[in-house]
Amino acid sequence: MRKSALIRGIDYHLPGNSLTNEDLSREFPEWGADRIGAKTGIETRCIAGEGELSSDLAVAAARKLFGRLAVEASAIDFVLFCSQTPDYLLPTTACLLQDRLGIPTTAGALDFNLGCSGFVYGLSLAKGLIETGQAARVLLLTGETYSKILDPADRSVRTLFGDAGAATLVEAADGGDPSMGPFVFGTDGSGAENLICRRYGWRRDGGLLAGESSLSMNGPEIFNFTLRSVPAAVERLLRDSGRQLQDIDLFVFHQANAYMLEHLRKRVGIPEDKFWVSMVHCGNTVSNSIPMALRDAEVAGRLRPGQLVMLVGFGVGYSWAATLLRWEAVSP
Repeated sequence: MRKSALIRGIDYHLPGNSLTNEDLSREFPEWGADRIGAKTGIETRCIAGEGELSSDLAVAAARKLFGRLAVEASAIDFVLFCSQTPDYLLPTTACLLQDRLGIPTTAGALDFNLGCSGFVYGLSLAKGLIETGQAARVLLLTGETYSKILDPADRSVRTLFGDAGAATLVEAADGGDPSMGPFVFGTDGSGAENLICRRYGWRRDGGLLAGESSLSMNGPEIFNFTLRSVPAAVERLLRDSGRQLQDIDLFVFHQANAYMLEHLRKRVGIPEDKFWVSMVHCGNTVSNSIPMALRDAEVAGRLRPGQLVMLVGFGVGYSWAATLLRWEAVSP
């Protein structure tokens, strides 16, 4: 019988340290806490401890998910890990996660380096593994500790980014209509310089220049990129799926910042009551932001089985991706 991929459940973990708007305002007195909150839509960012890495956050999220869904690690036969802040250059962090979580050595495991589009890409990979019969249960993990690559003096990035880990269980279901897809993707590497960290790379002439060891972001260019690419991706996805905007029950975009999201919502023409925003307590968590927003919407009762959800991720690369989900997860 033909198999289809569905999301069984999502959970996430936030580190215990916090960076509030009041904290930032004390460091940057020219920016008041209220101004930061109004511009970003964020009140608190969760920050990993000195020895706390992306894999630690992903492990905590996975254990939380396993416990809530009563799933054993022995049932997992593939691990996907999305991160731009892995534990090491090598070995592959997904291999470390397999061992730490007690997943069988017969499982496959791989890392992929994508940022804000990464979760949607990961769902497409999980769907492909399941619907081609290569796996029955895929654990899609995301983990980011961008705080470790931010310049402490760069207020533009420190007001936005927070650390987190998320775990999504994607599993095979018998027959029926696919609950995930179609997918649309986009890539424009000409924008690479507008969001970049050179610290761990080798492409450079001589040593690193001042500031190049930390993440560098050209905010206006990133904003312009999203206004060009995201509405076009939404239009393409609707066309490919034969859907209309009004058919979608909930829109969950990458949780970049409130200013950008509101511009995108208006540009696409999405009703405010169908547009989910969930970053006030955690900040922009990069590849974690969409799964965390989905889980928050589910807990809040805004996301229910049977609803049609549009996911759109976009950012560093430039890279973007979008898909439709028929939400099936039933979580306590």
